[in-house]
Amino acid sequence: MRIHHLYADESGESHFRDIEVEWTEERLTSKLSGRFPATGIIFRQSPGTYELDWHTAPRRQYIINLDAGVEITASDGEVRQIGPGEIILVEDVTGKGHLSKALDGKTRHSIFIPIDDY
Repeated sequence: MRIHHLYADESGESHFRDIEVEWTEERLTSKLSGRFPATGIIFRQSPGTYELDWHTAPRRQYIINLDAGVEITASDGEVRQIGPGEIILVEDVTGKGHLSKALDGKTRHSIFIPIDDY
């Protein structure tokens, strides 16, 4: 399972990398990861016209797209389309930030999961 990871380096430039979830346990027919820290859950609805100029993430958080995607541009120029069912960990809370915009004019429902510092 892949998680898109958006982070800022020491000079404030935002970049993407991929994180692979490590499976630590098997039960019956399922694989499980270890427990990750979280401090709550936020539900969000974004209009199909959603387009945000350069901004940083308001907090470290996972975002899970439920039914539509988002296009995110890191300040280093890399563009990723993160579709329904995909997960992104945003940690560029400082620096230049990123651009975000809706895909295909569709309303997007997503879940934000703020995380503890670890």
